[in-house]
Amino acid sequence: MTLGFVGFGDWEVHGMRTGDYLWIMALAAVVAFFMVPATQQIFLVQIRAHPYLIGFAKFCVLATMGELLARRIVAERWTAPQGLVKRALIWGFLGMAIVLIFDVFAGGVMGALNKGLLPGAGSRLAFAFFVSTLMNLTFAPAMMLTHRMTDTYLDLKYEGQAAGVTAIVERIDWEGFVSFVLLKTIPVFWIPAHTLTFLLPPEYRVLAAALLSIALGAILAFAKKKSPART
Repeated sequence: MTLGFVGFGDWEVHGMRTGDYLWIMALAAVVAFFMVPATQQIFLVQIRAHPYLIGFAKFCVLATMGELLARRIVAERWTAPQGLVKRALIWGFLGMAIVLIFDVFAGGVMGALNKGLLPGAGSRLAFAFFVSTLMNLTFAPAMMLTHRMTDTYLDLKYEGQAAGVTAIVERIDWEGFVSFVLLKTIPVFWIPAHTLTFLLPPEYRVLAAALLSIALGAILAFAKKKSPART
């Protein structure tokens, strides 16, 4: 494997098999940390003591791995965008927001179920489905748009272009964002996936969401590859 550096945070790995193995090993190491009893106990203690910090770390690492996987699928080689560290930090802060939002929606739906405002009181499946549906129809579009705008801002800055609100809005593919990201991935992927997520114990929900970001990265990459004119 050789690495060619083209500015901070911009690299390319030649030798896709080596890069693939390294990525799989990194993911396996992360998953093993959460599954092996000794380190799993450390995780459970720390997430209860520092939920925001652990949420930041999980998304900073796993969502960034998903983004790298998406670029590998599209470009058919391992590359990283300029400003990789900044993009990872943005993912981390989004992870902190998700920690809060998960509890807000879980508590709100449980209260609504207990008051009879939603059907299915006492059903874990009803609870998980309503949390996932309400969260993905309200909070998720705002979060997705925020992330799209921050990514676009960094793209423009590293291209040496103006990166004001007008430039960002003009650069975003709104048709693709609405027709695919909102109208397809939310009902087809995120609502079912987060329904399963909220069937898990609370300590593992944000971790599951971070792992799902890897799966979504692959889905979006395959969509881009099938429709290059729309990317």
